[in-house]
Amino acid sequence: MSWDEDFYNRIHKEIGGDVFHSTYERGVKRLIDVRLNNVSQLAGFTKKNDLRYFTKAICNIDYLHIPDLAPTAEILDPYKKAKNGDWQLYERQFLELMQSRHIENSPREILDGGCLLCSEEEPHHCHRRLVAEYLKKHWGDVEIEHLP
Repeated sequence: MSWDEDFYNRIHKEIGGDVFHSTYERGVKRLIDVRLNNVSQLAGFTKKNDLRYFTKAICNIDYLHIPDLAPTAEILDPYKKAKNGDWQLYERQFLELMQSRHIENSPREILDGGCLLCSEEEPHHCHRRLVAEYLKKHWGDVEIEHLP
């Protein structure tokens, strides 16, 4: 199984078409939105309905929002609102949440060839990395690639 882990907020910083095309060129089959808030004003053109349109129109890939792969507000908000949030606490809480949700039972065919999208630029402090690593641990044959 192979799927790209990162698409992140490059789409906020670059011209969307370039990002979509580079994702398409990597063979991504679908953009998997793992954000808790994918409809806020801050999302700009990365709002769920806009992304659904752009991913299909620009590079003919699917868009899917999977809220079970997002943290809860109770986990995310304290981490984001603290100037230097406690990553270890956030990571522990999110790992426990994934375990309680049994995300390893997610349909593999939906995630295969997918690219996880969230709002963090770098993967080291981002829940999409935790999702990818969690699934790799449980499924074994997951290839994680961070898109530049």
